Amino acid sequence: MTGPPRTGDTTPTGPRRGAPPDPDPPWALLAELTHGCPLSCAYCSNPVELNSRSAELTADEWADVLRQAADLGVVQTHLSGGEPLLRRDLHRIVAAADGAGIHTQLVTSGVSLHEDRVAGLVEAGLRSVQLSVQHPEPGRAALIAGARASRAKERAARLVREAGLPLGLNAVLHRANLDALEALVDLGLAWGADRIELANTQFYGWALRNRDALLPDPGQVARARHTLERLRAELAGRMELVWVAPDYVDATAKPCMGGWGAISLTVTPDGTALPCPAAAELLGADAPSVRDRPLDWIWRSSPAFTRYRGEDWMREPCRSCELRAVDFGGCRCQAFALTGDAARTDPACHRSPDHGLVRELVEAARGPATPDTYVYREPAPSDRTRAPQEARPPQQADPGKQR
Repeated sequence: MTGPPRTGDTTPTGPRRGAPPDPDPPWALLAELTHGCPLSCAYCSNPVELNSRSAELTADEWADVLRQAADLGVVQTHLSGGEPLLRRDLHRIVAAADGAGIHTQLVTSGVSLHEDRVAGLVEAGLRSVQLSVQHPEPGRAALIAGARASRAKERAARLVREAGLPLGLNAVLHRANLDALEALVDLGLAWGADRIELANTQFYGWALRNRDALLPDPGQVARARHTLERLRAELAGRMELVWVAPDYVDATAKPCMGGWGAISLTVTPDGTALPCPAAAELLGADAPSVRDRPLDWIWRSSPAFTRYRGEDWMREPCRSCELRAVDFGGCRCQAFALTGDAARTDPACHRSPDHGLVRELVEAARGPATPDTYVYREPAPSDRTRAPQEARPPQQADPGKQR
């Protein structure tokens, strides 16, 4: 965000301008089918308090949600988690989406994917797969993910390509793997990926607990950007490389999700509907549920989805900023996480009165990488499934017994 900051003007005043309009239909639904997962990634942006398996929507409930989503205008759904492969009824959910005319993408760790499962999902209507990767070196990947999974991921990539599905990779970038960006891209080429999303860590949920260990040196980001531009030129027409900007380091507000409740929505495993994936803590009990309300009302009229639409909610410096319709004041969830007030300017923005909070963190991250000291998430045994050969990596740091 740019524009001259004004001091002392902390609440919207005067005539209403930029009031929430009747929203356009959402084009995408992030369907979080479960919070169960075979991995314990240090950068996980799911909330600290996870939904239990017993609270999850049934396949029939998801089918109803998907029909409503299609009626609302959704054309694509990302079937995610946690690990959606833990759902034995995943093929039914895929078939429901396909039957509603919604393009389906599976977002997965690849752990436990096998040939028969792929065939069943393709038959049900699965259209593409996005596979997560943590690091090109198996040992480093295991430390980041909290489990050994590199061989399982390579096998999953092969099965996806043999099934004729488009394959994308998602690499969450941070201090421990930014310097391996080119090797990550080489891995994607070797696995036959069509697209790699190079997503700098967004510090929400569990990732916020590991922020000090994950936040990169600004020099790492600069080197990675230089490498990215070279690789984009070299691979033009062969592979798409998508860069999700590191807003802490860039000191620039990101247009979070294209605006609050503007182009997509999230439904969590227990049916909570969110205007963005990280909004659960911000909204708390105010978040609506698809078990209680129709999706059309949730999208168009619910207080949770209309709260930060338009510009009427904005304070200075956002209200007079020429980029207010571009960055939408930055991320509401980040403002809430860092200041306790979701209506404040995103502290990542250099114009924010709270930018010093982020600047101090970035300055503290300067210097050589230090040994990894991650806090790993430990779901209840009934909520996790780990492939037999995928044990926790040896010689991991013990981060203060916070599990």
